[in-house]
Amino acid sequence: MRSRIRSAVLVSVVLYLTLSAASAQDSALRTVHVFVALADNQSQGIIPVAAKLGNGEDPERNLYWGSAYGVKTFFARSTDWVRITCGEKPKAEILERCVFKHRAANVYLVADAYRGREIRQAILDFLSSAAGDDPETVSVPAASGALKLPTRGGANLVAYIGHDGLMDFQLPQFPRKKNEVHRDAVVLACASKQYFAEPVRASGAYPLLWTTGLMAPEAYTLKSALDGWIAGENHEQIRDRAAGAYDKYQKCGFRAAHRLLTSGW
Repeated sequence: MRSRIRSAVLVSVVLYLTLSAASAQDSALRTVHVFVALADNQSQGIIPVAAKLGNGEDPERNLYWGSAYGVKTFFARSTDWVRITCGEKPKAEILERCVFKHRAANVYLVADAYRGREIRQAILDFLSSAAGDDPETVSVPAASGALKLPTRGGANLVAYIGHDGLMDFQLPQFPRKKNEVHRDAVVLACASKQYFAEPVRASGAYPLLWTTGLMAPEAYTLKSALDGWIAGENHEQIRDRAAGAYDKYQKCGFRAAHRLLTSGW
């Protein structure tokens, strides 16, 4: 068993280094930072889900992280992305961090799994990053040595995935725009356009994709939106992609999905 695991890890590293070398000739490096508030039956105002899916202290089985359509699992299984690292805990509120590299573009995705009870911090960190505050770097291995990825306020696109905590609590103040750098924001949570409009506007980020009603904030919607963003599509094309994915998995009809998912102000 251990030898098989070592072999799988070696294959992933070799593949990653090959992709890194190939991407050196690509367009400028872009990063996506995803803030995931783990589903938590105990501390969030959600409709309770199965206990193993709604344990905000168990990322491996959580609805929004380790389950089939959770961010970690869905991107790890995608043929468009390769997982580089997983497991680092950058701070107490975060149980796991994963880094993925797009196979055909010079785009990296950093995803953080926040404890369910730390949903307020997850939202605050997302909004601060949307405003360009607290830029950080994450180091990953590359063919020419360690590559430093700009994250949080240094990312090109930031996304929040999870329960709409702003339905349950208010923030005393909103992070304000720090610079003139363009940043896109995705908010996959119930009725996020209604509840996140004021703080996202204060951040200065462009709302590339958010919602008008109740929804399942699962990773296929994010992945499809990123497909369009990476391809350089406009916001309506990205919206169409996301709606198509949501309909595919939720069987709600494209029109209903298109009404649910919207872009811009």
